[in-house]
Amino acid sequence: MRHFIRSVGYVVLAGCTGLTCQGQERKADKPAAAAALPLAEVVLYSSGVGYFQRDGQVQGNAQVELRFKVDNINDLLKSLVVLDFDGGRVSTVTYGSRDPLTKTLKSFGIDLTSNPSVHELLGQIRGERIELEAPVTAQKPIVGTILGVEKKTEPAGDNKTVQVEYLNLLTESGLQSIPFARIQKVKLLNEQLNGELQQALEVLAAGHDTQKKTVSIKFDGEGKRKVSVAYIAETPVWKTSYRLVLDDEDKPFLQGWAIVENTTDDDWDNVRLSLISGRPISFMMDMYQPLYVARPVVVPELYASLRPQTYGEAMEERADKKMMADARKAGAPPAAPASAPAGGAGGGFGGMVGGRPESASRMRRGAMAADALAGEFDRQQLGLDQGVASAAEGAQTGELFEYAIKTPISLGRQKSAMLPIVSEAIDGRKVSIYNQNVHGKFALNGFRLKNTSKLNLMQGPITVFDGGAYAGDARIDDIAPAQERLISYAMDLKTEVEPIAQADEPELVTVQLKKGTLIATRKAVETRTYNVKNRDQKKKLVLVEHPFRSDWTLVEPSEPTERTRDVYRFALDVDAEKGGRVNVKEERQVHEHAQVGDIGPDMIAFYVRAKQVSPKVKEALQKVAELRNKLGQTAAERGRREQRINEITQEQGRIRENMARLAQNSELYNRYVKKFDEQETEIENVRKEIETLKKTEAAQQKDMNDYLMGLDVS
Repeated sequence: MRHFIRSVGYVVLAGCTGLTCQGQERKADKPAAAAALPLAEVVLYSSGVGYFQRDGQVQGNAQVELRFKVDNINDLLKSLVVLDFDGGRVSTVTYGSRDPLTKTLKSFGIDLTSNPSVHELLGQIRGERIELEAPVTAQKPIVGTILGVEKKTEPAGDNKTVQVEYLNLLTESGLQSIPFARIQKVKLLNEQLNGELQQALEVLAAGHDTQKKTVSIKFDGEGKRKVSVAYIAETPVWKTSYRLVLDDEDKPFLQGWAIVENTTDDDWDNVRLSLISGRPISFMMDMYQPLYVARPVVVPELYASLRPQTYGEAMEERADKKMMADARKAGAPPAAPASAPAGGAGGGFGGMVGGRPESASRMRRGAMAADALAGEFDRQQLGLDQGVASAAEGAQTGELFEYAIKTPISLGRQKSAMLPIVSEAIDGRKVSIYNQNVHGKFALNGFRLKNTSKLNLMQGPITVFDGGAYAGDARIDDIAPAQERLISYAMDLKTEVEPIAQADEPELVTVQLKKGTLIATRKAVETRTYNVKNRDQKKKLVLVEHPFRSDWTLVEPSEPTERTRDVYRFALDVDAEKGGRVNVKEERQVHEHAQVGDIGPDMIAFYVRAKQVSPKVKEALQKVAELRNKLGQTAAERGRREQRINEITQEQGRIRENMARLAQNSELYNRYVKKFDEQETEIENVRKEIETLKKTEAAQQKDMNDYLMGLDVS
């Protein structure tokens, strides 16, 4: 693992079957001796992979064979590192093809795909020389060339016939036809073809275990040499779990365990084990599956016909000093009264406890095991530091963090183990945590944990023991050394919180006019009061969590105790059987947009009267009101004249109906004619007035639009 890849030897990956590659070796090579390469080091990562290193020795030319699950071959091909020290070299690494078995079998000179019979097998190798023994036919082996296999019909008695298969050979003495029933032994005289038959049979045998493949590594050299093989393979994510002991008299104690699983097919025997935290990028790529390129079929020019061608178109996390100061002001917690019940909830609320004095409770822990066996276990005597020590040493590995297990471990295949990685006192303080979205009435018992160890604490569950009794479960995220994290593990029924929300009507702040748009800025104010009641007999530090909203500004208090990505936290010291209060006031500005030309007179009058509006804006709004009034008056005048034309038109319709019933020389008829003439004259005059008013209205509308678009007043 450390400085593993050096310029020592080299490796050639041969993507073929081991049998084929062996057939391609030089005949002058010495046969490779088999060598064992035991597992020496395992490194497990939190990204779902593991690093495996095998170390051993080889003598002369040697070959190492390793068996891998098919699913691990892809990781092997992209990560394999092979080294041959002391002057040796790595010649080839061969592995079984992932081509379907039928495709592999068809690649040999003799096809065993369809489970051929002897006569079908010999039919495939027509033209090859063979040697066969047929004692009934000849006293010595017959040597000849296969002409083919044929079936002959022969009598079988009772007027019946049967099909008999014959092998036809060309021998030195001529053609011979030998029935298969008399053939006892057949030998292929072509050594290469005989070798391919042997290889096909071995591939067929190896194909029975489709879940595993053999990887063969050949080392060339002289004498005894050290070799190493390393690779990455998929492994379960190693996990962590913790136990946290809280005690009013002693410093908090943290014990952490790593859970590892050996899902490989090898026993881990005295293996160096390391655990890596962090999130290295790891992915899978199918490098094992053979890829074939679709090639065009080219017809010989003699038979080709010319075809018509077609062408396609071208975070303020602020380390709050106030909270730490408050913790120090609280001082050491008072000694518990003698009448206090054992294992009671709560605990000291002093500052960050320092040191680990040998208290009476600590001294009593020596007899814990005996008391437990006797059934007299005192729950206050829970000491996780008895008999368990951390088995890991921490170290920074690049951008990651490594837990190196101090002593080699042994773990059988398909077994799991728990290894202690942390066992030491830490800093911290009990708190009560209230979040309305978690529980609307009660706070939670919590603990502010500071990682005073030198190790990165990976995320995982924490089982909390308080006063020697189980107090609840919690979870933590990854914590680097010197970082702090809150955990909560139980409901605090003695700390009740009442949230009261109040929202004020948005208050007008400013108004500005810009290019015909009125932009009104209003201030929304929300206040939430948290009334805290401590019904315990001990002073408590309560952390009130309030939602953080990026578009709201915190007004009161001026600064939070701390802020995370999602919440503000406000610290409040509450005396025993007393109450406290946290007022959280927030505000934000809301911008309203409206077209000035669409604003009604009442709204304009409101803005003109508002004291928050500047004199320039009021003057501009009054000017807009005047222009709108003139425009409205002109439009009203035009409307009245259009209405007059409608009235005249209706009156003329009535006159026409009456005139149709009267004689044209009657007095009433003549009166209607005279009135009709007067109305026509009036219509002409009114229409001229309407046209004049339309022009005036258009000019007034243009003046108002130009004025609005030129506005930039605040």
